[in-house]
Amino acid sequence: MGRPRLIILLRHGESESNCDKSINRYVPNHKVPLTNRGHEQALAAGKRLREILLPGENVLIYTSPYRRTRETTQDIVSQLDGVEYRVYEEPRLREQDFGNFQFDDVEMSRIWKDRARYGHFFYRIPNGESAADVYDRCAGFNETLFRQFSSDKFAKVLVLVTHGLMSRVFLMKWYRWTVERFESLKNVNYCEFVVMERQDSGKYLLNNKMRTWNDPQPDPIITTTTTSPGSDGNSIAEKQNQIRILYEQVRKAEELRETTAQSCASVQEIEESALREYEMLSSDDVDAGRAFGSDSEDVLDDAGEAAENGICLLNTGRRT
Repeated sequence: MGRPRLIILLRHGESESNCDKSINRYVPNHKVPLTNRGHEQALAAGKRLREILLPGENVLIYTSPYRRTRETTQDIVSQLDGVEYRVYEEPRLREQDFGNFQFDDVEMSRIWKDRARYGHFFYRIPNGESAADVYDRCAGFNETLFRQFSSDKFAKVLVLVTHGLMSRVFLMKWYRWTVERFESLKNVNYCEFVVMERQDSGKYLLNNKMRTWNDPQPDPIITTTTTSPGSDGNSIAEKQNQIRILYEQVRKAEELRETTAQSCASVQEIEESALREYEMLSSDDVDAGRAFGSDSEDVLDDAGEAAENGICLLNTGRRT
């Protein structure tokens, strides 16, 4: 059997739509490029990949055909001098389809609220896909891999350059995780290595500890008190405080889930407060945080999603 020593899942580098979501209204999702910082992240990922290869190991890379993943792959292989590698585009590794051009903020906010009430795994984006749809095509891709593993010539290291949700769905399918466990996972970071290592038994051990909404402490966001040019004058530390407050609201929602006597008004208050906290970060402050290796916008999106999760769980868990 030609099972690889390592299977590495890699989310693309930071893209322009990660910095400005309004781009999705007029630029097709598959044509969104990396930012300069995204290219730097991808180059660093290539150097890291080169360092973890054993002497003589070859690499097979499957990449999503989206521009941001192809650019990430190009930057990675530019650092693999002297390494035998092959690259193939694999459409089944593409991002979840969000329904062509996205709607305005008001409509997208309504969609995310509907998804929270319906369930993140099964909710299908209008004209797009649900995570369950992504799971189905991921299952087909896994079957392709298993057939290829029967060849002794299969590469020693397999790298899948893909997207955040697809990475989590791939792990869900591979390790037979439940829907509940999938929905408990936070997104992976840009160009983060999610490493599956083959054991003597032939099975793969996941070397990463996946971040979940139940983690006791929020992720470190920003560790400087410098203000960014064009910000509203508050220090980045104060912005960090605002994010932590939002996390506290998320935890509060989780506690409310266990309390059956809470009113719908209490839940609505938490949701509205989370949205207000999101709007307090200016794009300049988000960029300042990103300069220190973090993505505040992603964190806030995740925190808002967590708040919605808590609200959804509360609604479904309350006695009738």
